[in-house]
Amino acid sequence: MTGAVIIVSYMMDGISVSGFFPAFFAAAVLGILNAFLRPILIILTLPINMLSFGLFTFVVNALMLQMASGIISGFEVRGFWSAVFGSILISFFNWLLNSFIIEHGSLKYVDIKYRRGNRWE
Repeated sequence: MTGAVIIVSYMMDGISVSGFFPAFFAAAVLGILNAFLRPILIILTLPINMLSFGLFTFVVNALMLQMASGIISGFEVRGFWSAVFGSILISFFNWLLNSFIIEHGSLKYVDIKYRRGNRWE
């Protein structure tokens, strides 16, 4: 996620990171907020989320990004719309980077069994 935060800070004017360590700590705080606070907010905003067909989730993600910016010095998010588009881009780049890492870094287990008639399956 650190890479996604750095990439988005280069792409958007409303999000700035002063270095690698603020991006690293911002990613860590985002991970903690998304693990503990985001599920509670999703449940509390469930009626609005259902009425908006899930689009209110972008607002919840933007709030998480703004909270992380309030906690970490050196990581700044200016404005609500910067937070919304930044959270969308961070999610996209995080998905993209994880798809490269998981596909090439995972091990697969293949179980081959001997069958009658000199066949392997």
